[in-house]
This record gives sequence, C-alpha cells and structure tokens, in this order.
Amino acid sequence: MSEQNESQDRTVTIERLFDAPINLVWKAWIQPEHISHWWGPKGMEIDIVEHDFKVGGKWKYTMPMPDGKVFTSEGEYLDIIEGKKIVTTADFRPMTEGVELHMQFEEKGERTHFTFQVVHPTVEYKLQQEKMGIYNGWGSAFDRLDAFLDKR
Repeated sequence: MSEQNESQDRTVTIERLFDAPINLVWKAWIQPEHISHWWGPKGMEIDIVEHDFKVGGKWKYTMPMPDGKVFTSEGEYLDIIEGKKIVTTADFRPMTEGVELHMQFEEKGERTHFTFQVVHPTVEYKLQQEKMGIYNGWGSAFDRLDAFLDKR
C-alpha cells in the first residue's frame, strides 16, 4: 500500500462551502477573539489559554464541562501558508490524542471551500473516533462557525 493511501485510510475528511469570503473564514480560524465564538459544540464556552499563530507556536483552549471537569484542546502549528493552509498537531483531552489537523481554504468567488482533515496515527484509532462521533462533533463546531460568519 502506498504511503498516501495509508494516510488516507487514517484520515477523517470534512468539507464545507462557507458563504463568506476567504479572508473572513481565515481570520475566524487564526484570531482568538473569533475562535472563542465558534470552537467547540453548541452551548459550550471556550477559554483561549494560549494562541501563538506561527510555525512552532503553541495553542491551547479549554472548555469547562457541565460535570466540572475541563476539556483541553492543544497543539503546535507545523505548517502555515497564509490564507490557504494550516497544519497543527492536536490533542483533545480526554478524548483524542496524537492527531494532526489539516485545514485548507480555497476561494470560490465570495465563498470559501474549506477542507478539514484529522489524520490519526492508525486506521484503528480513526475507526474508533468515527464510532465516538467525530463527524458530529466537528460538524457542530462548523455549524457554529457558519453562524458566526453569517453575523459578519
């Protein structure tokens, strides 16, 4: 099996077409004051603990849960192409660890085609994450992003 096929077997891909210009979608992903409005499931508040948007920079967001525990999202930026691509490591404790997120932004007139990929270390881990509801979880966050963009 080729390395590319093996990587695709470990990858969850979600695509969206946002009815917003690419510069606005990009800013929603890179500016903490925007991220705090949409990151995470509906009804949840996000605290931006750290956000150093540069290659090698770290990010950390926390979300207090109804049971009093804290859900932590954090990673390190591996690759950034301004207005086009973001690649970061990601841990979502306590549910998911050791994945990479790949975000690609493509201008489509006044709209933005967005491709989001979660690359897992193994095929088995990817399948486990699918069973746990990864599509619904990220889908909810992207619905919030869509609503946030509509307000702009």
